[in-house]
Amino acid sequence: MNIKLILKTLGKILLIEAGYMLISLLVSVFYGESVLPFLIAIAGMLLFALPLMLLRPSKTIFSARDGLAGVALIWITMSLFGAIPFYIDGNFGTFIDCFFESASGFTTTGASILTEIESLPRGILFWRSSTHWLGGMGILVLALALFPSIGERAQNLMAAESPGPTSEKLTARISTSSKILYLIYTALTLAEILCLLVAGLPLYDSIVTTFATAGTGGFSVMNASIAGYNNLAAEIVITVFTMLFGINFTVFFMLITGQFVRAFKNSELVFYLSTIATAITLISINIYSMYGSLGQTLRHASFNVVTIVTTTGFSSTDFNQWPQLSRIILVLLMIVGACAGSTGGGLKCSRVMILCKAVVREIRRMITPKRVSIVKMDGKPILETTIANTAVFATLYATISIGAMLIVALDNFDFTTTIVSVLACIGNIGPALGPVAGPTGNYADFSQLSKIVLSLCMLIGRLEIFPMIVLLYPKAWKGTNFKR
Repeated sequence: MNIKLILKTLGKILLIEAGYMLISLLVSVFYGESVLPFLIAIAGMLLFALPLMLLRPSKTIFSARDGLAGVALIWITMSLFGAIPFYIDGNFGTFIDCFFESASGFTTTGASILTEIESLPRGILFWRSSTHWLGGMGILVLALALFPSIGERAQNLMAAESPGPTSEKLTARISTSSKILYLIYTALTLAEILCLLVAGLPLYDSIVTTFATAGTGGFSVMNASIAGYNNLAAEIVITVFTMLFGINFTVFFMLITGQFVRAFKNSELVFYLSTIATAITLISINIYSMYGSLGQTLRHASFNVVTIVTTTGFSSTDFNQWPQLSRIILVLLMIVGACAGSTGGGLKCSRVMILCKAVVREIRRMITPKRVSIVKMDGKPILETTIANTAVFATLYATISIGAMLIVALDNFDFTTTIVSVLACIGNIGPALGPVAGPTGNYADFSQLSKIVLSLCMLIGRLEIFPMIVLLYPKAWKGTNFKR
């Protein structure tokens, strides 16, 4: 493993994080708040990053192993330094609590240990929400856009961070693809900020809410989440943009380049939108008696279905009080998640489609053994290795979830809280079901051990398992030369 190359890249990432944190520092200055939490964190990152930048690796190309381990190490380190402002601020409890909040932000999970939000300094809340925006598209994608010199040598690095069963470049050059992705991401972000301003939200609230929407994270500056605004227009804006950020960004590139037919016929997009429409219909029928009017029913059903399937985690009402059928549908949406190549989490729609198609193929083989059947998506055959990797991913996803549930069960919470809190963290959703970590609750009462486990679940879910496994697998480090 080329440890020098990984550490040098880590140094560049920390420089980006330090520069990004300066924005939150300026927000604190604007509101007359203490800048000490940010000054200490920025100084710490610079002291750690600058020596790493001086390293001179003999090989400058990332192998698959380097890419996987490097991505995991970078995200863990980034979350550790991101926790420093929370810890210095003093409102977030122990450093484990702060790491939980930071990891939740960068992985766009939105799970929080805070019991009261609105009284916190605005600079700290700005940093908390802005971690969603940075983590949504991926800090390594940003690094490849800002440091083109490493772009063409880092295909494995980008592939390890990109969500989905396959990694697709928009153009021949990785650095150019990264710039296009961030241009689309930034354009949608600015559009939502403007729409929320028109909807009546203050500028500060519009920005931090957009950060949480764009990264499909869900941190809000209101104790009652989006319900605290009681603003129908804002909920409509958030619903629309949350759904957009859950779409594969390749689809937006197709639209920009005039490939309209190809974009709208994208099978994952059709599956994603069909899933949303079906869930809204079923839940609306199930909860209609609770709200008494079609308008209110559709308002809450559509908002919460979209925010759950995209793994954003905002809430406009306490869906923990919904009937059992609606809550089961929400749990299924948590597992499925958004599209590959989006800022959303979960298994991803494309993986669910591949697994379903593979199951159908195997059933057909049982009925007609001599039949040759090929699994396809968008008219293209799916490689057998991709199908196998998808099956392995789903198996590991379930295995890790079960293992985490057994540890969290030591806290002796109710069955629903134990099960769904793990699913909500590994799926990067945030709010779970049950009286503790539901849409009106938080993760403050979980033990320190559970918070560590759930933090790892967030990172495992955001990085899609394999980078964390490679980093923690001893044999992956075999042959590592620290002097290279």
